[in-house]
Amino acid sequence: MKFLGIIPARYASTRFPGKPLADMDGKTMIQRVYEQVHPAVDRLYVATDDGRIAEAVKKFGGNAVLTSGKHNSGTDRCYEAYCKAGDGFDVVINIQGDEPFIQPEQIELIKSCFSEPDTQIATLVKPFDRDGDFEQTLFNPNTPKVVLNNRGEAMYFSRSIIPYIRGEKHTEWLKTHPFYKHIGLYAYRTDILKEITALPQSSLEKAESLEQLRWLQNGYRIKAGITNLDTIGIDTPGDMEKALAYLRS
Repeated sequence: MKFLGIIPARYASTRFPGKPLADMDGKTMIQRVYEQVHPAVDRLYVATDDGRIAEAVKKFGGNAVLTSGKHNSGTDRCYEAYCKAGDGFDVVINIQGDEPFIQPEQIELIKSCFSEPDTQIATLVKPFDRDGDFEQTLFNPNTPKVVLNNRGEAMYFSRSIIPYIRGEKHTEWLKTHPFYKHIGLYAYRTDILKEITALPQSSLEKAESLEQLRWLQNGYRIKAGITNLDTIGIDTPGDMEKALAYLRS
């Protein structure tokens, strides 16, 4: 199978304008993401609606494709980029442009989900630390949770705590049941990508502001690879300071 990696990157951001071009010790954030992912895919593009980002990518030797500024999600941007540059590929991998510490092993893991011929969409999940802080993990609505079926497929994603452990103090839940954090990395067979981008927003997606619920609500299956590697997302300048401290350490 041939895998096309696409990194959606927007210049406009309410909390961190120009984030893809933010400097991380001599390299832009988008360059660090690109260099992490590049060895693990057959071809890689940054999909952006901004010429400044496209020029920065070309300057460090990467591939960029200009896309519409009207897309509502990274998935929609990925599909346009695939249509423009992805002929001959079987699977498109959607890589978050604000996670510069993503590991090639995680890309290989999501690729391995397609060794099963009936896999339509794949993503990654990470077990929560059993000794972690309840308030900062399970109770955090900015960290989507996911429950899996016995086939390793996602049954549901939620910003709420799922499942609810009846009869146990919530402070003990992490010790009594495996909980999974969603890692926002997606891969789609190309025919499935075309189908899901044509779907209207669903009621569950609107309720939780999680686009993957649109796919589940319409009957698509999402295979989940389980990783023990975490990622560090950068949403604000404060997050960048923490990421730089991590990089320098």
